[in-house]
Amino acid sequence: MDDSDEALMARIGRGDEAAFRALSRRHLASVVALARHIVRNGADAEDIAQEAMLRVWTHAPRWQPLASFRTWLTRIVVNLCLDRKRRATPLPLDVAGDPVDSTPGVEQQIEASEADRRVNAAIDALPPRQRAAIALTYRDGLSNAEAAEALGTSVSALETLLVRAKQKLRSELRDDLTS
Repeated sequence: MDDSDEALMARIGRGDEAAFRALSRRHLASVVALARHIVRNGADAEDIAQEAMLRVWTHAPRWQPLASFRTWLTRIVVNLCLDRKRRATPLPLDVAGDPVDSTPGVEQQIEASEADRRVNAAIDALPPRQRAAIALTYRDGLSNAEAAEALGTSVSALETLLVRAKQKLRSELRDDLTS
């Protein structure tokens, strides 16, 4: 289907299920990937993606193209991820049981280089908003203005998040290399 996202949203607003399916096919994989990158849990990421697409359907009649559809959808996903991270309550140690072994499988070890694993671990250790800023800017290729809008903040605040994230990454990776 050659319709733009905005044209599909207009059709969805009128109850067009085929347009919703087309838009979902177009964006679902990137929505799940972004959610997985922020929350670091595949099941949570899929739940968040479903909730985001449900919001697309329910908000379509009121949607106004003030920003690009992709920016609007990204904002929904980021907000859902940050809400999920805020609501997560740690279990008491006696209830939590044994820690899960998080070492990658043999196939993943072969596929991923040592440098990639160190960088990913350092990114994982960042606070959620810094991790989201890194993901939106460097993984998804959004401009600073688009990423700031998706995070619901100003461009200067996004740039501050990026500077802090890069400083933490440099420090972490420098310490890792000197060990």
